[in-house]
Amino acid sequence: MPMDAALIESLIQEGIPDAKVTITDLRGDGDHYAAHIISSAFEGKSRVQQHQMVYKALRGKMGNELHALAIQTSVPEE
Repeated sequence: MPMDAALIESLIQEGIPDAKVTITDLRGDGDHYAAHIISSAFEGKSRVQQHQMVYKALRGKMGNELHALAIQTSVPEE
């Protein structure tokens, strides 16, 4: 069963409280999404560490209910 974009956004915001999250359904099928996440929590972390934070926030749903997620992370611009 496809995963709802609002649920993805909610999980990420729960796991990374200051995150500004934009979710895009890439194919309109509810299985292929792109996420752009902006958070000060990413400051000083490598891209791999940032993505690991996002995967952790998704609570094991990546690869299960959530088939594909292209992740783009960044820190807020000052």
